[in-house]
Amino acid sequence: MTQFSIVIPTLNEAENIDPLLTRLFSLDLQKESFEVIIVDDGSADGTPARVRAWESRANVRLVERREKPDLTGSILAGAALARGNVIVVMDADLSHPPERVPALIAPVLDGSHDVAVGSRYIPGGSTEGWPLHRQWLSRLGGWLARPLCDVNDATSGFFAFRRELAATIAERARGYKILLELLVAGQGKLRVIEVPICFSDRTRGASKLSFSHQWTYLQRLMTLAGGTVSFGTASRFAVVGLFGVVVDALLFQWLMSNGAGLALAHIMSFFAAASVNYTLNSKWSFRLHHAGHLQWRQFSRFLTVGVFALLMRGGVLALLIYSWHIPSYLAIFPAIAATAVINYLGSAFYVFPVEHNPPSPDVRWRVASLGIIGFSVLLRLIYIGTAELFPDEAYYWNYTQHMDLSFYDHPPMVAWLIWLGTSIFGNSEFGVRFGAFCCGLITMGYMYALARNLYDKSTAIRTVLLLAVLPFYFATGAVMTADAPLVAAWAATLYYMERALIGDRRSAWLGVGIAFGLGILSKYTLGLLGLSALVFVIFDPAARRWLRRPHPYLAATLALLLFSPVIIWNMGHNWASLSFQSSRIQGVGDDQFSLHLLILHLMVLLTPVGLLAAIMALLSGRDNSGSSHERRRRLFVLAFGGVPLAVFVVLSIFDSLRFHWTGPIWLGMLPTMAWLMGQTDDLRAVAVRLRSAWKPTIAICLFLYAFALHYLVLGIPGIPYRGIYEGFPEHYFWREATQGIEEVVEEVRQQTGQEPIVVGMSKWSVASVLTFYNRGKPMEIRSRNMFGDSGAMYDFWYPSEPPTARPIILVGMWPHNLERTRQDRDIGKMLVDPGPVQDREIVQDGKSLRQVYYRVAYGYLGEQHLGNLK
Repeated sequence: MTQFSIVIPTLNEAENIDPLLTRLFSLDLQKESFEVIIVDDGSADGTPARVRAWESRANVRLVERREKPDLTGSILAGAALARGNVIVVMDADLSHPPERVPALIAPVLDGSHDVAVGSRYIPGGSTEGWPLHRQWLSRLGGWLARPLCDVNDATSGFFAFRRELAATIAERARGYKILLELLVAGQGKLRVIEVPICFSDRTRGASKLSFSHQWTYLQRLMTLAGGTVSFGTASRFAVVGLFGVVVDALLFQWLMSNGAGLALAHIMSFFAAASVNYTLNSKWSFRLHHAGHLQWRQFSRFLTVGVFALLMRGGVLALLIYSWHIPSYLAIFPAIAATAVINYLGSAFYVFPVEHNPPSPDVRWRVASLGIIGFSVLLRLIYIGTAELFPDEAYYWNYTQHMDLSFYDHPPMVAWLIWLGTSIFGNSEFGVRFGAFCCGLITMGYMYALARNLYDKSTAIRTVLLLAVLPFYFATGAVMTADAPLVAAWAATLYYMERALIGDRRSAWLGVGIAFGLGILSKYTLGLLGLSALVFVIFDPAARRWLRRPHPYLAATLALLLFSPVIIWNMGHNWASLSFQSSRIQGVGDDQFSLHLLILHLMVLLTPVGLLAAIMALLSGRDNSGSSHERRRRLFVLAFGGVPLAVFVVLSIFDSLRFHWTGPIWLGMLPTMAWLMGQTDDLRAVAVRLRSAWKPTIAICLFLYAFALHYLVLGIPGIPYRGIYEGFPEHYFWREATQGIEEVVEEVRQQTGQEPIVVGMSKWSVASVLTFYNRGKPMEIRSRNMFGDSGAMYDFWYPSEPPTARPIILVGMWPHNLERTRQDRDIGKMLVDPGPVQDREIVQDGKSLRQVYYRVAYGYLGEQHLGNLK
């Protein structure tokens, strides 16, 4: 009885037939248990004759195809004639070792799996004899297929499967990667195992791989992912795009030459070109996917893609014009090219998607998630170098100008990252924020690995999607504050904790020690994970044995060693930082009940839908049913998500908390939130509505981020900066405000012949941004601690200022900052001949950005006079 059939497609493989069949029939298998079907695609080197010579000697059959050579067609033709219940596919060039056939067929024959893949990219697998470029091409092909299937070597040509699965492969399947077709047709329901093999490059004959095969693979890959992709569609889209470029560029140049601002010109030219493109694409490029008349649903999707492309394009223009100083008439062309890529992918996958044999919902989620993640990451990368620094970022940049082992109000990690970024990219916005961007990518990597360990690959991709779109995590990947490295270290600590406590890997404790140490060098909040780990170990019997082993204690020792710079700094500064942080444990110090504010803050940090999902994730952790692994996974969520949350809830009862303090704690619940997004068997109304609410939530969040960044950098026609949100301009536009203060300083220099002292009349914000954006003649800048108020690190950098007859220029966000201290002392009594509070309007390109307030005096009476006032 024939148990399995080996199907081997051939094209001019005469030299390999004899050694291949000799090795196959030399296997320790019953000769009657398998057959070999060789499907020839029109060889001209005598391959069919070599095969016929074997037909009388062994269980070999020859099939000669007369159609156009196609690997997928050949394999399906052989499978249709197979007698075995299991089909094995392999190449004829001896690159696939025949000796691995028994190991490959075993899991399919015994019924434990549906597909077995001979894999080069799992432990025990390898590739020999290939040049480096072919190895990278193969790896790239496998990586591109990852969103569609959970296989490390999806481009393998050596695999076994149940014969009836061949009928599931799409009729339009083509190319040379039939395994991918098979896996995608299984809709994620196939039981797949990978068997390691050693792949060897051919030694006889010529390779059939060509650029056309690679292009066909890419086209088919995108089609399987749900995109309308073909050479004809792409070429027609390109022709339409070129026509749109002409319309776009000409209208843009005309508007700019007639005095329109950059934002107005590029928005109007974009929509004019987009309207032309939609009409031509729907009627011509994607005509097979268009109903022939205007479809509002389709048109709304087109507008959605267009708006996102437009907002991204604004960032590209700003980067090219403002940062790289490229003239606008040249910058518009690369900006149009970037827009075209987004428009094409959006049109192919969203506006005009595949309707015949569409991918499974899981594959659609994966592909959409990767597109959203890519857009979110690219949005940050483009805008972080053009958006101005916020005062907090400028303050941490000032850390690097006074580098030390630690600082009064934060550990040193944020300073170290800014120092690294500015050392590479200079004292620019991009240099300051480069570390935050990298921390965002690190967070995504660790959270992907954590979610994959706890659940599966689909959940891992959705976890990264949540990181890309939830407000707190989007911000920490773009804005350089202490939260950026904290979130990355928190994610790393969670991953290594899971590997140590659930995965039972001793080596993971080394990662725990390093990640925890780096985390408390970022922000002391990470110490809550130590409490979470203790709770998990107490309640989990399997993890409790770690209390009797040295590994956790060695990890704690390593973390303490990494934390030693902070300890050394505090020893030399009267424990100032630790005293300051300990005083903040209860909150900001106003002794007010703030639980309601905590809930409001969480809605902003996570969105209302995200907060509801987090609550459901916590509630699911209370379920004690299921396997041991499931129960331990739920306990992990409760311990590492619920325990830190409980601490903040208790604190909020007695005091107010900072807006962003709870942001990192949700990382422990994020994988479960992502897992709930993919559950279809939960029929509870809340769960169903929650899943349906994620789509608009994701779209709205991405739109708001792109809109806000475009607004900050280029503006939005018709929406002024002043009057929209009270206080916003005063915290932003410090680059332009600093230029205005430089003009005031120069006026005082000219008037007095002396160098004035500029005093930022806030705790640290004004002095920090003035120092960063001081691009003219250097100014001597101090903070409000000159007048007895706290200046945070300015108390250490400039602890005292002697009396002086030099001019003093006070600069503030609001007038009252220049009149009285926080202790309600009259600032004018500490100055010599102080003038009135004045304001200067900051205008750019005819638009009013903000007001900046200043006050000029002609001397400072010093600390002794300050003491008399007290």
